[in-house]
Amino acid sequence: MRKLPGLLLLFCIFSGSPHVAQSSQTPQSSSSTSVVEKSPSQPPAKKFTGYSLSPELYKKAKTLAAIRFGFRIFSFLFSLFALWLILRVKWAIRFRNLAGRISHNRTLQALIFVPLFAITFSLLQLPLDLFNESLMKRYGVSVQPWGAWAGDWLKGLLITVVIGTLLVRILFAVIRRSPQRWWFYFWIISIPISLAIFFVQPLVIDPMFNKFEPLAAKAPGLIPQLERITVRGGMPIPPERMFWMLASDRTIYTNAYVTGFGATKRVVVWDTSIDKETTDGILLMFGHEMGHYALNHIPKELAFSSFLVIVLLYATFRSIGWLLARGSAKWEIRSLDDWAILPALLLVVASFGFFAGVLATNVSRYLENQADVYSLEVTHSYVPDPGQACAASYQMYGEQVFVEPDPNPLNVFLFYDHPPVADRVHLCLTYDPWSKGESPQFVK
Repeated sequence: MRKLPGLLLLFCIFSGSPHVAQSSQTPQSSSSTSVVEKSPSQPPAKKFTGYSLSPELYKKAKTLAAIRFGFRIFSFLFSLFALWLILRVKWAIRFRNLAGRISHNRTLQALIFVPLFAITFSLLQLPLDLFNESLMKRYGVSVQPWGAWAGDWLKGLLITVVIGTLLVRILFAVIRRSPQRWWFYFWIISIPISLAIFFVQPLVIDPMFNKFEPLAAKAPGLIPQLERITVRGGMPIPPERMFWMLASDRTIYTNAYVTGFGATKRVVVWDTSIDKETTDGILLMFGHEMGHYALNHIPKELAFSSFLVIVLLYATFRSIGWLLARGSAKWEIRSLDDWAILPALLLVVASFGFFAGVLATNVSRYLENQADVYSLEVTHSYVPDPGQACAASYQMYGEQVFVEPDPNPLNVFLFYDHPPVADRVHLCLTYDPWSKGESPQFVK
């Protein structure tokens, strides 16, 4: 499932890469502009018993995993340092003073202060973004040219500036009106804003980064087979809600995701999946994404994100006074509604947000496991050997992006929003309630 922009975006928008609206893709070079007809369903040529890598791939996977684990920890600590630095060298004060000299109107001040702050923070983070992209290029996962990458980085920054300015303006208006209850009122206001962002993302934001076309135009032979799966699952998804996405200009790996809700709800299949996966593999991938809708994962994630946000806001409200008592004088922050306090607010939010993020990834792993189970159930009897096809798909993915078979449990706990590939392959090969006379969990 494509990760929701979610309510966490409302405060954490500046605490990471400016690519706030993109999926976790990094990018195969293949134009995939022609209509693709999939071959009939075929069982995998190799009989899988578990997930494994060759000695050479295993070594690369272990090295990459260690680098990325350390990088994630360092990135979090560096984001805290960057926010502290903006306070310490008084850049926030200079931005505030500049905004005040230009206009006394609070909205105009926000239009000056927030972009300057967002650009400064993003530039401080830029070396980390460059390192991460270089790492993906070195391992062959990303094939995106640097010019296109820079364009995406700038578009991500623009989105950050636009959404961030709106949110910060609302936040500080609420703080001025209710210094003691701002955390609650802003949470109430944030819910429809976040829902609106998630609603328009497939229509407005995603096309800024990727090319989309109807799946029926790119792989018409797949549509009848996918429709049979949706009927069996009791979750009709019309062909006009099935989309093809060009990903091969950025990455080599296969993927699909669901996004939007209501009128914008859709399933998106990457062109790399159509090019590389078997028909059975695509049906299982589609079944997984359909499971997120059938099992109501999107409203559940939205509700859970909303819960995390109010906890973060309240924790920030309770903690910001302590932080200001120790630093407001040297940072020259005048009051709680001073624009210059924004880095301090985000410093507190990012600190608590790390733990909220860990909780969110653990919940996400549980939901993704449910979607895997649903996929195996909804494709049962439609795919000759769902377990083998599922295992083959995850084996290919693991080899494409160098996924270690035995990840560090701490890394999994802190950062994995999907189950480890080895666990997913094990589920593929062992989940078989029918042969045991048991009832399936979701698709009866």
